[in-house]
Amino acid sequence: MAGSGGELPGVSSLRRQPRSVSMPPKIRELIEDLQRAGFSDRGGRGSHRNFVHPKVRKPVTMSGAAGDDAKPYQVKAVAEAIKESQS
Repeated sequence: MAGSGGELPGVSSLRRQPRSVSMPPKIRELIEDLQRAGFSDRGGRGSHRNFVHPKVRKPVTMSGAAGDDAKPYQVKAVAEAIKESQS
């Protein structure tokens, strides 16, 4: 092991490289994005909130507490709804 920095041969190739994964947005951030785009909160039951816009055919339902991490499907739904509202 002399000269190898204390590492066993071949072990360094087994180490995982750190991933550069960004943190998911919070539910509150998606709600702010919807409101900035002109969506209004129609209300809902429990932790569910429905957002509507005159140019968007389907309401966007956001579930979860404001501080929860958003799920990938929620991020996608918000992005598609905002895009539809701008067309």
